Amino acid sequence: MTTGAMRPLEGVRILDLSRVLAGPTAAQTLADLGAEVIKIERPAVGDDTRLMGPHFQGDTDLVDRSAYFWAVNRGKKSVAIDLAIAEGADLVRGLAARADVLIENFKVGALDRYRLGVADLAAINPQLVYCSITGFGQTGPYRHRPGYDSIIQAVGGLMSITGEPDGSPGGGPQRAGVPMIDIMTGLYASTAILAALRHRDRTGQGQHIDLALLDVMVSSLSYFGVSHLASGRVPQRTGTRNPVTHPSGIYDCSDGQIMIIAGNDDQFRRLCGALGVPALAEDPRFATSPDRVANAHALDEIVGPVLAARTLQDCLAAFEKAGLPAGPINDLGRVFADCHVRERGAVVSFDHPAIGAVGCLASPMRLSATPVQYDQRPAMLGEHTRRTLSELLGLSDRDLDGLQAKGAIG
Repeated sequence: MTTGAMRPLEGVRILDLSRVLAGPTAAQTLADLGAEVIKIERPAVGDDTRLMGPHFQGDTDLVDRSAYFWAVNRGKKSVAIDLAIAEGADLVRGLAARADVLIENFKVGALDRYRLGVADLAAINPQLVYCSITGFGQTGPYRHRPGYDSIIQAVGGLMSITGEPDGSPGGGPQRAGVPMIDIMTGLYASTAILAALRHRDRTGQGQHIDLALLDVMVSSLSYFGVSHLASGRVPQRTGTRNPVTHPSGIYDCSDGQIMIIAGNDDQFRRLCGALGVPALAEDPRFATSPDRVANAHALDEIVGPVLAARTLQDCLAAFEKAGLPAGPINDLGRVFADCHVRERGAVVSFDHPAIGAVGCLASPMRLSATPVQYDQRPAMLGEHTRRTLSELLGLSDRDLDGLQAKGAIG
């Protein structure tokens, strides 16, 4: 979709040196809002995700048909530069001098060896917002450790509260099925970058953003973390059940499964009415949320058979009529076939130069005056190298040929 409206971040230039998920998510979010994003990739191989499956079927190079890469790299230009070659690092310094923001997720201190660290670039561009994303941050005893999403979920406590309780079928710690900490870190990074740009516009000064996956993980513990700090109690895994209210969790219907939650006493009364057991709401064992949590097993022995005797659609219709939260357990095929998901425009299509139409996930940001525009597909590796370096650094075809011969660019 393209409109004539000026995009919110139009005129902001982002230099994206990040790879895989967290950093690219941040850069894509800013691209969605209109920023010019120049993604620096290694010649021949590119971002790590270009070689990660699954890959779209086709005859073009493997690096140009990765579904993973296409998920978080729309709206960007691809410039292939080898930082390990002196001339390549010089090119990145030249681009950084003309950028508003740099995003990187190298190990702590790794870019210093190429004279691309925050101090090096601040010296040539004091207005630069330099965002570093690492597993454990720029300081602290773990700062040199590598950090992947699943490791952070383990270290940061998420796995300890995710999964079925010990002793129950399938009990034990589980990671979230989607790398949510990477994704949340990308969103926090984009928010921090916008704040730093606001400060830069007011003062003319850039700054360094130190964003750690573990910091995001601990912050995201939310009321679980605060409850522990207040009480000293260590939360236990409760599976799909909410630990503070009941009924909650997954229940069997006659032809599928449903997720329900009665979040307060009024909702419980309406749930009982929708299930045709209104007298259950008057049982003193289930009078309040704490009572229902304490007597969850007894309550499930009553509610479970009632749900199991009805179809999924019957239950969903009854709950919707009663204004109760409930939903089916959908696989991804059902998600993307869902009428509401389709009506909300959750999928956008891009034309791959060699493959044809490729579906991607739309941004969830719905802005009335400056909507996200999906006018630039994920780039082929090195697609914009020569044009970008020519336009921004004034390099001639002869200069570019020489750099390519040295392996500095791809």
